[in-house]
Amino acid sequence: MNDRRAEPEGPSGAAVPNGAAAAAILSAGAGCFFLGLFAWLGDAFHAVARFLVFYGPTGPLSGVTTTGILIWLASWGILAKLWRGKSLPMGIISVVAFMLLGMGVLLTFPPFGDLLQGK
Repeated sequence: MNDRRAEPEGPSGAAVPNGAAAAAILSAGAGCFFLGLFAWLGDAFHAVARFLVFYGPTGPLSGVTTTGILIWLASWGILAKLWRGKSLPMGIISVVAFMLLGMGVLLTFPPFGDLLQGK
């Protein structure tokens, strides 16, 4: 018996393309990471916070969320185009996406952000 993990196969025995799904999963992780990164940068540096004010009443949060969403959508579009019709290792892509998600959540956690800033 072959110990290698088999890729999903279609009725003809060919590998099923999963590039579009992989692009969606990885770009979601990237968007979460950058949202957390921009939130931390806005908290750590006043110049960044001022730059991220897209709508005055909400302050830097408007730029943090808008920029995070734009990165998510851009990375999704780019990866979907690059990976269209390809069969990729979903396990690795999922692990990387969840690591990015975890780092993004951690960066939005105030005690961790304070630790990074030396407060």
